[in-house]
Amino acid sequence: MKALIASKVGMTSTIAEDGAVEAVTLLLVEPNVISQVKTIDNDGYNAVQVGTGSAKLGKAASGHYKLAKIMPKFAREFRVNEITEDLKVGETLSPEVFSVGDKVAVTGTSKGKGWAGTIKRHNFHRGRKTHGGRSYRRPGSIGSMYPQHIFKGKKMAGQMGHEQVTTRNLTVALVDAENSVIGVRGSVPGPRKGTVLIRGTQL
Repeated sequence: MKALIASKVGMTSTIAEDGAVEAVTLLLVEPNVISQVKTIDNDGYNAVQVGTGSAKLGKAASGHYKLAKIMPKFAREFRVNEITEDLKVGETLSPEVFSVGDKVAVTGTSKGKGWAGTIKRHNFHRGRKTHGGRSYRRPGSIGSMYPQHIFKGKKMAGQMGHEQVTTRNLTVALVDAENSVIGVRGSVPGPRKGTVLIRGTQL
């Protein structure tokens, strides 16, 4: 199963054999322990639940993770095509499930930008600053008389960022099993120390 929970360390650069410099994002993979295996017969679909980190949990959650012998801070479920013999409760997933050159999708929560105007949020043009123009950063007209309300989805000022974002077709640049680090070419969403999900393109 090519899927892991990781945390973003930061960005660095690598130099290829031909001298090309590439931006690489380093992702730290703490021990990912399988806490539950779901099958079509029992649950209607195939999936593997994975937990990482440590936290203080209540009785209900503690009972759920009793077989895996973990108290995870983060837990996520990954759907898989089939359940193989190596996917058992209590097994630990290694960064070596990925290989250099694999195509992956990374999901994370983007950086929050707060309340932003239309220029920053939607790349609107500003108004002219000559010949009596007074609407410099205003959004302008948002509708006519009919239908007496604003349609949903209208591009206006509002909360920007802090939403789930998935970056697809990234390439694994390095896999360091000793330090539990995976390097991905390009950038991934979220701040440093932010939790991200790494999934192979086949999932």
